[in-house]
Amino acid sequence: MANFHLQIVTPDKMVYDGEAERLIARTVNGDVCILAHHIDYATPLGIGEARVTDGEGNTRRAACSGGMLSVSGNDVRLMATTFEWADEIDVARAEAARDHVSNAMEKLDHKEMEYARLSAKLKRALIRLQVTE
Repeated sequence: MANFHLQIVTPDKMVYDGEAERLIARTVNGDVCILAHHIDYATPLGIGEARVTDGEGNTRRAACSGGMLSVSGNDVRLMATTFEWADEIDVARAEAARDHVSNAMEKLDHKEMEYARLSAKLKRALIRLQVTE
């Protein structure tokens, strides 16, 4: 299968810079799969699982939230607010975050602005746990 150049960056670091066969990521409109020679494309990222198949056919899962995805020529850039490989996620910390946020949400009126913020935090914690399974 043909490859493309993929860079994954966060505000803190370069996460990946190399050849890839496939990138699957969650956008605000749903999942997208990028393969070599994809049409030029740009979209905001949502909160969800990302999967990267490197140039040798190895696939890694990650929790990804926020940012942008761009495709230009055969160069793909995923600029994420957060991007964590499944094997680097602290499961105990993610479970604690899930439990803390769930408890806080139970105490809120659904009409409050805080509910939307906590809902996004809960979704990030659940995705982090999902990709570690």
